[in-house]
This record gives sequence, C-alpha cells and structure tokens, in this order.
Amino acid sequence: MKTDILLSELSYKAIRSSGAGGQNVNKVASKVVLIFDTATTQAFSEEELARIQTKLAKKISSENLLILTCDEDRSQRKNKQIVTKRFLELIEKALVVPKKRVATQVPKAVNEKRMKQKKSTAEIKQNRKKPDF
Repeated sequence: MKTDILLSELSYKAIRSSGAGGQNVNKVASKVVLIFDTATTQAFSEEELARIQTKLAKKISSENLLILTCDEDRSQRKNKQIVTKRFLELIEKALVVPKKRVATQVPKAVNEKRMKQKKSTAEIKQNRKKPDF
C-alpha cells in the first residue's frame, strides 16, 4: 500500500454539523466528509483493489466512491485527522489476506474417548428402564 499516493487521492468536504457547538454550530462547517474514488486510484495493484472492493462492497457506492464522515469534534482539523485515520485503518483491514485453513484429522484417542462416553451414557439410560419379564 502506497500511503503517500493514497493520501494525495483523497478529497475532503466540510459541511455543517449537528450536535454540540452552541451558536458556533450554525456558522462553522466542522463535519468532514472524506471521498475516495476506487475506480481511478493508482495506489493499489489490481489484486489489492479487487480485495478492497469485495470486502468494502457495502461501504462503496454505485459510483465506486468510498465515503466516510466524522463530526465527533468541534474542530474541523481534528475531524479531518480522525476520518483520515479511520480510512487508513479500514483500508489496512481490507488488505489483510486471510490464512488458508489447514484441515486436520481428529486423533484416534479422542474418537475412542467419545465412543466410550456414549456407551456409558447409553448403559446408564438402559438401567433406568423397567426390566422385561
């Protein structure tokens, strides 16, 4: 992942936020919207891009835009830092290649123990029955 290229491809938009801020909330655009175009990015290889698009399919719009917002803080600069950090973590998680599962056999001792347990349980239940005459 080429972080410097990736960060240069991001676009930000500041809009008015709801929530805390008093009179300031009506004047200052503190909510930050991060927009990343997955169709035109040069930061990833074809394989990485395919992995990102499959793992983040629910977050990517029909125009191939990944949109994240942040309005946690009153400061626009802090919100921009938070949303950028969140974006990088999201991309990092999406690029993780899952380990291939190796099938293992169940040990013989475990199977024998299970069968022994089943037999003893069956015997206990059999002993509860009324005898046949």
